[in-house]
Amino acid sequence: MNQTPTTLAPARVLIEGVAPEIDGGRFPIKRVVGAAVTVGADVVAEGHDRLAAVLRFHCVGETTWQEVAMQPLPNDRWEAQFTVTELRDYEYTICAWIDHFATWRNALVKKSEAGQNVSSELLEGAELIRQAARRASGPDSNFLDEQARIVGGAAEQAERVAAARSVELEACMARHPDRSRASTYAQNLRVQVERERAAWGAWYEMFPRSSAAEPGRHGTFKDCEARLAYVAAMGFDVLYLPPIHPIGVTHRKGANNTPEAGPHDPGSPWAIGAADGGHTAVHPALGTLDDFDHFVAAARDHGIEVALDLAFQCSPDHAYVREHPEWFRRRPDGTVQYAENPPKKYQDIFPLNFETNQWRELWEELKRVVLFWIGRGVTIFRADNPHTKPFAFWEWLIRAVRHDHPEVIFLAEAFTRPKLMQNLAKCGFAQSYTYFTWRNTKRELTEYFTELTQTETREYMRPNLFANTPDILSEYLQFGGRPAFQIRLVLAATLAGNYGIYGPAFELCEARAVPGTEEYQDSEKYQLRHWDVDRPDNLRPFIARVNAIRRENVALRYDHRLRFCPVDNDLLIAYAKTSPDLSNILLIVVNLDPQHAQSGWIEVPLAALGLDAVQPYQVHELLGDARYLWHGSRNYVAIDPQAAPAQIFRVRRRVRSERDFDYFM
Repeated sequence: MNQTPTTLAPARVLIEGVAPEIDGGRFPIKRVVGAAVTVGADVVAEGHDRLAAVLRFHCVGETTWQEVAMQPLPNDRWEAQFTVTELRDYEYTICAWIDHFATWRNALVKKSEAGQNVSSELLEGAELIRQAARRASGPDSNFLDEQARIVGGAAEQAERVAAARSVELEACMARHPDRSRASTYAQNLRVQVERERAAWGAWYEMFPRSSAAEPGRHGTFKDCEARLAYVAAMGFDVLYLPPIHPIGVTHRKGANNTPEAGPHDPGSPWAIGAADGGHTAVHPALGTLDDFDHFVAAARDHGIEVALDLAFQCSPDHAYVREHPEWFRRRPDGTVQYAENPPKKYQDIFPLNFETNQWRELWEELKRVVLFWIGRGVTIFRADNPHTKPFAFWEWLIRAVRHDHPEVIFLAEAFTRPKLMQNLAKCGFAQSYTYFTWRNTKRELTEYFTELTQTETREYMRPNLFANTPDILSEYLQFGGRPAFQIRLVLAATLAGNYGIYGPAFELCEARAVPGTEEYQDSEKYQLRHWDVDRPDNLRPFIARVNAIRRENVALRYDHRLRFCPVDNDLLIAYAKTSPDLSNILLIVVNLDPQHAQSGWIEVPLAALGLDAVQPYQVHELLGDARYLWHGSRNYVAIDPQAAPAQIFRVRRRVRSERDFDYFM
C-alpha cells in the first residue's frame, strides 16, 4: 500500500495584538541609541498546553537574529524587551510554540503530588528529553541523555520525579526547545534608531541678518559667531537658522509684509533664489560658504549644532524657474502660480509642482541640496511647511539620506491637521512641531500631552515644543507680560525632551503684534531688527537656569514617563517625571495665571514615585534652591508669578546609611 509523505500539522499558536506596531508594520517606531523597546503580544493556543515565546531582533541587513524570552502576563499577554545599541535601524518579530516539556512537567507535578502512579508519564518525559538531547550538542546533549536515562530508568518513582523537576533540567530543556511547529509573526517590524539629539535638545532660533552688534547693519556669519557664546551660556544645544540663501528681487515684500518693497528692504528669506544662487548658495551679505563653514565649526566648539531650514520653494528669480519650468505649475494666463494661503498671498514665492511628469528629476535635485549641506557639516534640518509636499517624497528623501547618514535629524514644521502631522512623523521625521503654542489651560495641556505621551502616538511622533516662532506670537504672550514668557518656557522645557524658542524676541519678551493677529509687528521675516541682548530685563538668567536643570535631571529626557498629578486649583498644573529606575524624580508645578498668585493642594502619586506613605521626603525647589519636608500624598503649594511662576521640585527619598543615620537621596 502506497503512503504519501507525512507533513507537519499546522501550527497551533496564534500571535496577535503585537505592540508597538504602526499601521500593520507599514511604518517604523522610533528610538534613540541606548533606548529600550518593550514589545507585547497576545500569544494563545487552544487547550491548556504551556506555551513559550521569544522576541527576535537584529539590525536591518543582518541575517542572524538575537532572541530574548518573553514573559507571560495575565490574560494571555506576553512581553519582552531589547535595547537598540547601534545607530542603525532594527527589525523585530515574535516566535511562539507549544512547550511540550513544560506541559508534561506541569501535569507530572500535579499527579505525583496527588500520590498517583506516574510511571507511564515518566516514560513519556524521558522520550521528550531524549529528543532534546538530539537537538543539543556538547555538554548539554550529554547532560540531557543522562537525565533521560534517570527519568525513564528503574529507580524509585520519587527519585525519577525529583530529577524531572530539577531546575537544571528545566533550564537545559528551555535552551533546546522543539520549535518544529512554531508560529512566527507575519511581519518583521522596524525601529528607526537615531542619535540622542533626536529625542533631547534645546533649540534656539535666530535670524543671522539681525545679529549685527550695531543697528541698521546686515548681520554676517562672523556676527553669528560672536553671538555663539551668548546662546551657549543659556544652555542651548541647537542653533536653528531660517534660510540663509540669496533672496529674490521680483515681487519682494516690504516691511510688515507690504506688497511693495522699498530700495533697502531685504525681503523674506523664504523667497529663495537670485542672481547669486539658489538653495546651495549663501546670501552674499552674510558672507561666503567658507565663512559658513567657519561658523559651523565655531558652533561645534561651543557644544552647539547648527540646524538649517529646508524651504523647498523658489523666488521668481531662482535658476530653477528658468532652467526647469516644468517643475512649476502654470496659471491659464501662462504665469507661474505663486504661493497662497487665503487671504494671504505670497507673490514672492513659487511652490514646486510635485505632480510634474519630471518628478524623479525634481526629487533627486532636492536630495542633492540636502547632501550638499551635509557635506558642509550640517546634520539637522527643519523642513518648512512639509505638509504641502507629498508624503511619498519625504519618506523617500529621509530614508535615502539616513541610509548613508544615519546621524541626520529632520524636524517637521507643520501646524496643520492632526492626521497630516502624524503621517509626516510616520514618514520618518525625527521631531514634529505641535499644537503646544495654543494649549494654555490645564485641561488643554493635560489632554494633549496625555495623547502625545501615553498613546500609540508616542511610538512614532516626538514633539518639539516651540514657545514662539517668527510666525506665531500667541495671544497668551501678547498680553501676559514677562511671567507669561517664563510660564511657557518652563512648560515647554519640562513637558518634552525637545523644545525651542525664537530669540532674541523671546528672552526680550517681545509682545508687539499686528493688531488682531499672531504676527509680530515689525517682523524679522521682512526686515532687519536690532536686539539689545544686554538689556537688564533679558530672561537669559532664567532660561539658563531652566536649561541647567534639564541637563542635571535625566528624568526630563523621558517623555513617556510624564504623569499628571491632581491639584485642586484649575490655574495650577502639576506633573511628575521620573527616570526608569526612579533615581531621579521631578515634580513640576506651574501657575498658568501670569497675573495673580495661586495656591492649592497637590496629590503626589507616592507609589508611582517609589515614595513611602509614612516616611517624610524632601523636595528641593531647583529654581529658587529652597528645600521643604513633605509628608504623605497631599501637600500645599503657593506660586506668585511676579516672583517665579513655577516650582521645579527634585524629590529626594529618605534612606538609611550603613552608619545608621538617615539622609535624603
